[in-house]
Amino acid sequence: MIPYKSIIQIHKEKGTAIYLQLTNAFIGLIKNGTLISGAKLPSSRKLSELLDIHRKTVLASYEELQLQGWITTLPQKGTYVNSKVPIIIQKDFLQNKEATKSEKSGFSFYRNEHLIAHEEKATNAFMYINDGIPDTRLAPLKELAIIYRNIVAKKNTLQFINYGTAHGNKDLRNNIAKYLNETRGLKITKDNVLITRGSQMGIYLAAKLIIKPNDCIVVGETNYISSDRTFLHQGAKLKRVKVDSDGLCIKSLEKLCAQNTVKGIYITSHHHHPTTVTLSAERRIAILQLAKKYNFAILEDDYDYDFHYSHSPILPLASHDTNGNVIYLGSICKSVAPVFRVGYMIATKDVIDEAAARRKYMDRQGDAILEMTFARFISNGDLNRHTNKILKIYKERRDYFCKRLKEEVSEFINFEIPKGGMAVWILLDKKYSWKQISEISKKQKLIITDWKNYDPTNSGHNGMRFGFASYSIEELENLVQRFKKVLLEAKNLK
Repeated sequence: MIPYKSIIQIHKEKGTAIYLQLTNAFIGLIKNGTLISGAKLPSSRKLSELLDIHRKTVLASYEELQLQGWITTLPQKGTYVNSKVPIIIQKDFLQNKEATKSEKSGFSFYRNEHLIAHEEKATNAFMYINDGIPDTRLAPLKELAIIYRNIVAKKNTLQFINYGTAHGNKDLRNNIAKYLNETRGLKITKDNVLITRGSQMGIYLAAKLIIKPNDCIVVGETNYISSDRTFLHQGAKLKRVKVDSDGLCIKSLEKLCAQNTVKGIYITSHHHHPTTVTLSAERRIAILQLAKKYNFAILEDDYDYDFHYSHSPILPLASHDTNGNVIYLGSICKSVAPVFRVGYMIATKDVIDEAAARRKYMDRQGDAILEMTFARFISNGDLNRHTNKILKIYKERRDYFCKRLKEEVSEFINFEIPKGGMAVWILLDKKYSWKQISEISKKQKLIITDWKNYDPTNSGHNGMRFGFASYSIEELENLVQRFKKVLLEAKNLK
């Protein structure tokens, strides 16, 4: 006899009704072959005694199982697993007390080598070097919660909880257009705005619009790895251009355009990812002129635009685009918190309408209530106030971090204080490697992530991004001290 008492666990303290716990347990036993087709179940009285539960609970469970088609009851004979349930090879329940889901799929599927990424995640005992993320502890959760609650409480909100447009909430599109016009010098309306779930969705949609297999896309010699992978996934051929202290080198770009049919160029003009340099005004104009001459798209990533510490940032290429070449991509996630997936794609209306049509088949629409919340968050001036607040905090953290790095580990590294953004581009002395440093760092409970991503062409620059914005002053000091111990150990190994 099957030892039901040991293999069926009932937890009376759980929120799930006991009869449903019993029902699910029986379904599991049938699915994994412990109870085969036609097997007889114990009587309700016997099972209630075995499991120390009320008989009515067992009867309710049996009724539910019968309604679902798992069992059948024959008068005067008893209760049985339905004979129509497919025969499963019976398993030894003593050796397989818990069914485990297979780790391998039972079918073939297509992998894409460009999208495989392995990331180490830190536990509470570890610190990790990120490439520049916001401090979610500073997120304006209270302000957003008040707005969200007020919106949900209103009766007229009901009209927005059904299917809507793939373009995004109209008020949010209007408010983002106004916000970007005021802060970036753009000249757009809501018809030029598609709401996305962050800039990565925008990059993906833009790639789908402009790239076919073997099309040429220009990126920096160092570049944002996620955009590289997105373009490669779409079948693009990446052509890399050198990046210096003024951004992408125009002479190399001109040469590429003369020799190839360039479909697009990807740039983070404000603070190049990963090196943090700003694309000069002169080069911005030159790129626009080349785009007009060779008819290619400019995918301009609004990365870290709001976090500029020394002076006002140079206006984006999108603000000077009169020929419809620029697709401007950005998100509010970076300014508020990554969990709030609200971003934007800015382009001519024909591009936006096509992008919305395509977006519909990967993500029918965005989160309407969240979008309404951010529409009001922007129109109330809350976004500006929050950005100004954290800008001061991040500047203080940047200054402290750079000061302590110079004081403690300048023997091993070299860097320029970034004019903006949330990370420092650190060049390690070539006597050492990031692979070696990352291995030693684990002893100090410090995880150095993504070091492989910053040199896709194996140029040997030995650089890596160190994010500072997500750590307090005290945490930054802790990080520097751990990093120092790692570097000293590497030195002693020489």
